[in-house]
Amino acid sequence: MTTFVDRVELHVAAGNGGHGCASVFREKFKPLGGPDGGNGGRGGDVILVVDQDVTTLLDYHHHPHRKATNGQPGAGDHRAGKNGQDLVLPVPDGTVVLDRKGNVLADLVGQGTTFVAGQGGRGGLGNAALASARRKAPGFALLGEPGEERDIVLELKTVADVALVGYPSAGKSSLISVLSAARPKIADYPFTTLVPNLGVVTAGSTVYTIADVPGLIPGASQGKGLGLEFLRHVERCEVLVHVLDTATLESDRDPLSDLDIIEEELRQYGGLENRPRVVVLNKIDIPDGQDLADMIRPDLESRGYRIFEVSAVARTGLKELSYALADIVAKARAAKPVQEATRVVIRPQAVNDAGFTVTPEGEGLFRVRGEKPERWVRQTDFNNDEAVGYLADRLNRLGVEDQLLKAGARAGDGVAIGPEDNAVVFDWEPTMMAGAEMLGRRGEDHRMEAPRPAAQRRRDRQAERDEADSEYEGFDPLG
Repeated sequence: MTTFVDRVELHVAAGNGGHGCASVFREKFKPLGGPDGGNGGRGGDVILVVDQDVTTLLDYHHHPHRKATNGQPGAGDHRAGKNGQDLVLPVPDGTVVLDRKGNVLADLVGQGTTFVAGQGGRGGLGNAALASARRKAPGFALLGEPGEERDIVLELKTVADVALVGYPSAGKSSLISVLSAARPKIADYPFTTLVPNLGVVTAGSTVYTIADVPGLIPGASQGKGLGLEFLRHVERCEVLVHVLDTATLESDRDPLSDLDIIEEELRQYGGLENRPRVVVLNKIDIPDGQDLADMIRPDLESRGYRIFEVSAVARTGLKELSYALADIVAKARAAKPVQEATRVVIRPQAVNDAGFTVTPEGEGLFRVRGEKPERWVRQTDFNNDEAVGYLADRLNRLGVEDQLLKAGARAGDGVAIGPEDNAVVFDWEPTMMAGAEMLGRRGEDHRMEAPRPAAQRRRDRQAERDEADSEYEGFDPLG
């Protein structure tokens, strides 16, 4: 059973915004007290957060579809809908977020680092928020916007200071088990290590992490063996340690050829040319192993490598190796620039930027693209004529009609607002503004102007009293 997963495809869906409410306040003796529809709630976001307690992406491998909750619709009496709850997804330290095309969206390193993978939709305005001096009683509300949906790829790159690389069964797992408190599975057959193992090493005042990367073989950078799956785990390391088996039982292998093959795979993978290298000659406790180490040491030194002869079983040479690695890690840390706190840069759009484009597409069709017009279309209830008229007014004020005229649009031409796969298309009539002028005074409730029976009865009774008073005017009962 798979217990370690370091690459998954995740489909995230943020919550939809709640719809606004179109409501009119009603109370005894106040049958039409004005609009009181509340706004819809915001949809929940999908947020990735680095959690040190999480070490694998296994949970997302089994459950790749994640969705935040929707915002609640507004209600009468100015009651706003409840916001959707954000969905927080914990990921391991060192997780890289990519889109389906391989573009890096975020590199999550450090406890608590966050990335909003899906933005929740904003809630629609209720008719109370749409009321104005000219639109005293809107008979419509705006719809909530749908939440963002997209597919992302999560890749885990181990955050370690030292990476142990080498052929299968070279003794990397045994070495990390004696250098640190890690207890990896160890056996005498190839590909024992199926997941990267992490250990913490203390050498003097320096504490560093060491990673045991699963065995590499020729062609690992092209996908052979386990190499392609785990080569990414050496990218963040400060130093690479070649663990060479000086007691190999295979007649067609020797430590020098193993080193050349692994170096070639690292070169083809790329990005690791400037990392310092250290060579560890392991298993010198075996007589033949010590002899072979003495034989190849001059050749390795001539190549400029720093050599350490160790035995993980006999626990010899480990202290020197541990302190040497600590010294390299400490120098690499000191050479790094001081990390500054992340600053949020706000770049507002220009005030006079209309924010939309009008593109002729032939055969009498014009396409309108832009954040504002597309958002307004999503917010419009096309079953409500008054809401359609309000949309037409907004587009006209934005300047869409003027741009259509400049682009050569004529009455009856098709106008599509939005992308090709999800656009609203209507026949354009420039003098009618999409037919909205037939709707009367937009944003006004005709019921506010309708006769009110109770008020009419009061006026009739008052008129009768006034008429009776006029008959008795000037009458003298003693005359």
